[in-house]
Amino acid sequence: MEISPDLVVMLRMGGVEVNATLLYTWLVMLVLTLGSWLVTRNLSTGERIPRWQNLLETVVSGVRQQLDDISPRRPRGFLPFVGTLFLFIALCNVLSVVPGFRPPTGSLSTTAALALLVFVAVPGYGIGRVGLGRYLANYLQPTFFMLPFNVIGELSRTLALAVRLFGNIMSGTMIGAILLAIAPLIFPVLMQLLGLLTGLVQAYIFSVLAAVYIAAAMENEDQQREET
Repeated sequence: MEISPDLVVMLRMGGVEVNATLLYTWLVMLVLTLGSWLVTRNLSTGERIPRWQNLLETVVSGVRQQLDDISPRRPRGFLPFVGTLFLFIALCNVLSVVPGFRPPTGSLSTTAALALLVFVAVPGYGIGRVGLGRYLANYLQPTFFMLPFNVIGELSRTLALAVRLFGNIMSGTMIGAILLAIAPLIFPVLMQLLGLLTGLVQAYIFSVLAAVYIAAAMENEDQQREET
């Protein structure tokens, strides 16, 4: 049994191989794109709105509320980024209950790419709020001796994001496959339900941590301005 979907070759076209990670990532992106288009093509502002629009508004309101709880200092600027992260990871994990589907989040390359997006987004949003010079000055706080430790901290939390998500999804997939091979039907079904819950929790944790890191980068300078 392959540990990672990177090792599962789905298509061969000449000398090019397409593994399960790439194929199912494209599938998830297609589902998200098509679903977004279908839900938003006939938006209504009346008293009666379509069910799918109601579901979408519920999800957006939930993400917005979480961001407000994390940071009251205008956090909604990064709502699309954090919301997209959550929807992508959640859909990958939810589809893992479909027979034959290998969640892309069970690949370290996928989780590393998602963590790298957060790594780039944190200074991106921070610099966009306070400017390059004032943002870089945060790495010298409280003294310039902390510069290497602050840089290491940035790198280590990015690595932790990637490994945490990868480890939880990969282990859940493996346990489900093992139980399916050696145990009666009821146990794999229960494990799939537990894995579904775990997948949603992991999507929530990853998105919240991303929001916390971005909010911290944007708030530090605001606090320093207030103190001065």
